[in-house]
Amino acid sequence: MKHKNKIRLGVGILLLVTLSALPFFNPLQNYLSIPNEIVTFDNQTPIEVPALGENVTIDPTEDNVQAIDSSVFYAKEPGDSQLVYEVAGLPIKKVNVSVLEDIKVIPGGQSIGVQLHTLGVLVVGHHLVKGENGSLSPGEKANIKVGDVILKINGEPIKEMSDVKPIVEEAGKNNKPLNVTIKREKETFNTTLQPVMDKKGHEYRIGLYIRDSAAGIGTMTFYDPNSKKYGALGHVISDMDTQKPIQIYDGTIVRSNVTSIDKGNNGTPGEKQAEFSIGENKIGTITKNSPFGIFGELNKPIKNNIMDKPMPIALSHQVKEGPAKILTVLDGEKVEEFDIEIVSSVPQKYPATKGMIIQVTDPELLKRTGGIVQGMSGSPIIQDGKIIGAVTHVFVNDPTSGYGVHIEWMLQEAGINIYEPNKKAS
Repeated sequence: MKHKNKIRLGVGILLLVTLSALPFFNPLQNYLSIPNEIVTFDNQTPIEVPALGENVTIDPTEDNVQAIDSSVFYAKEPGDSQLVYEVAGLPIKKVNVSVLEDIKVIPGGQSIGVQLHTLGVLVVGHHLVKGENGSLSPGEKANIKVGDVILKINGEPIKEMSDVKPIVEEAGKNNKPLNVTIKREKETFNTTLQPVMDKKGHEYRIGLYIRDSAAGIGTMTFYDPNSKKYGALGHVISDMDTQKPIQIYDGTIVRSNVTSIDKGNNGTPGEKQAEFSIGENKIGTITKNSPFGIFGELNKPIKNNIMDKPMPIALSHQVKEGPAKILTVLDGEKVEEFDIEIVSSVPQKYPATKGMIIQVTDPELLKRTGGIVQGMSGSPIIQDGKIIGAVTHVFVNDPTSGYGVHIEWMLQEAGINIYEPNKKAS
């Protein structure tokens, strides 16, 4: 029996919840964006999800279950806004292939702190500036839209929000317009923007809310002991306001310490609480934010102290319904092993994020978390001594169950060739 309700992909790095509040903006910095609190997500009505059992079949290739990705991103400072993660498949055809027998990677399970820097600064909203000629948004008048990325101003590259204010002030005092280079999806163009003196704040403003970075926690999925390439999270990171994947300039991953667990219940998925310092314990870089997770290279080897030897992988058609295990952290930095069940797995000819339905069966994990909680995104799934995928989402009305992504696609995104010569994905 298929459930026909549509999936809602909600917020997640590693917390599973539903949207209840819009971000608020700091009035002291209203020429650019800095929402002043991290919102929570409690009031969205969940839809019914059929119980998982022998007579129930859920096809993960259809949008038939409400799910929330199991991770949440915050901004790097208290006061920046939350970010939302989105799931999407890529239309890349794969012909019949076989995996190289010597391909082995080391499973993760470690809790990681993540900091992303956007390519340029992201426009997340407009606001009115009260000037001598009334109220207007100079940025909106210049045809700058929410979701646009500001790459340059007057030919100067813009890498962070602090780059913007001095240029705006100088142009305003000299009564000169700004030449702004904008990236809108695949298009790049220039527009002219005239700063306006805000009568209330006595500063020149451009009427745009912007953002340049975000941070949060997630889970390492795997890394290649030879190339040091890694994959984590299992889903893309998208901005909450624009609902578009974040285009990153660079990023960093660090060790993260889980301090507590908020247990999940039906309709209210739980979450991990964790702490980390971006300035300390750096373990790798982030070079890609894709529908299948974040990817980059490690600066040094890391251990989970459970399965630290290279392990073979399984392609999507090799995954079986039945018992499996996940590796994740519930306390401190200790990686633990827990039992799950692969309820459904679809052999995929195309890269897609919803490849498996999983259900937590481990009594200890159910007791401590209630099932899948935010913070588990990227937790590696192990079956018959092989890495088969990663946890990505939780079902809202059944926190014991959720989605997993096949490891095949994460390895492909990481730039690790897993196919026999002349039989590569195309």
